[in-house]
Amino acid sequence: MKKIVSALTLAAALVAGVSIVSCSSSGGDSDVIKIGVFEPLTGANGAGGADEYDGIKLAHKLNPTILGKKIQLVAVDNKSDKVEAANAATVLAQKEKVNAVIGSWGSSLSMSGGPIFAEAKIPAVAVSATNPNVTKGNEYYFRVCFLDPFQGTVGAAYAFNVLKARKVAIIREVSNDYSVGLAKFFVDQFVKLSGDEKSIVATSDYNTGDQDFSAQLTNIKQFEPDAIFAPGNYTESALIIKQARALGIKAQFIGGDTWDAATFLEVGGAAVEGATFSTFFANDVPINKTSEVFLKAFREEFKKEPAAVSALGYDAYMVILDAITRAKSAEPQKIRDALTQTKDFEGSAGSITINAERNADKDAVFKTVKDGKFVFLTTVKP
Repeated sequence: MKKIVSALTLAAALVAGVSIVSCSSSGGDSDVIKIGVFEPLTGANGAGGADEYDGIKLAHKLNPTILGKKIQLVAVDNKSDKVEAANAATVLAQKEKVNAVIGSWGSSLSMSGGPIFAEAKIPAVAVSATNPNVTKGNEYYFRVCFLDPFQGTVGAAYAFNVLKARKVAIIREVSNDYSVGLAKFFVDQFVKLSGDEKSIVATSDYNTGDQDFSAQLTNIKQFEPDAIFAPGNYTESALIIKQARALGIKAQFIGGDTWDAATFLEVGGAAVEGATFSTFFANDVPINKTSEVFLKAFREEFKKEPAAVSALGYDAYMVILDAITRAKSAEPQKIRDALTQTKDFEGSAGSITINAERNADKDAVFKTVKDGKFVFLTTVKP
């Protein structure tokens, strides 16, 4: 990996407080197409951003050129912070002048960068940012994952129909737009299915970075819920489950795609056995030939199992290359226009069709934790 950082870019990075890593085999010549990597590589969401970046790097290694030009990845760390995310987006758009952007892990971070990419007329493709507001009203933001209205709806249906839960408690990461939104969609659907507004027995909140959840869990315990829906960051969610078990709470825990990270298993240990969540991809059930190619290459490259978002990171890169190929141009506006025409593209995490709202129509996968590993349960279609 060759690091290329210009004096101007370095100065901009120092002012903005962001770090830049440029990955290229190009030597910096003019025949280079720049793809920005807009991810949290440090901070609370650092592991998630790193997982997405792994998939992007693999796709780049396997497909380093397009239209006879070399592709350069320009990664900027948005540090899991909304202000830093705006700074990082500014560096990519105004200083690096990238042709397209991939990221960010975390809907709040994507929403911070979105207006900046739109103003610069640079297309951005979110990997796993599931909040509807990421693409809403932004003609330059796309995504390769499903949305929270779908994820929350199928999560509630799973809790009601499969787990037979009739009383559910909610624990929200209130400082996280993803968590608050997903909880709302889950609650709305669960109340609809149960026909009883009192079926949601308690709602408790916490902030990103909190470590002690005893007050929230003690409150919830008295209601004896059948299940607890806790859509939040992988670290805090694992700690919540661990502390709940220590308090003697036996309710089934349900979460969203953010749990699909090795850190969740590492932090939670034996306490997260049996936890169930919706996500994007299952390593033990390849969807198509592209899934098989991705899994084989990822395991050889990184000597580990990929997170679901690694598959989506891979797909986001490939969708951009597909758009460049169809546009026969790497001009940002032409990439953007070609992205809107993406249909039945075979990604490693399933077929991708970009709809009129610039979102991907995708299936959801349910997994559980068994013997310290993520295990596929079922697939749910939109």
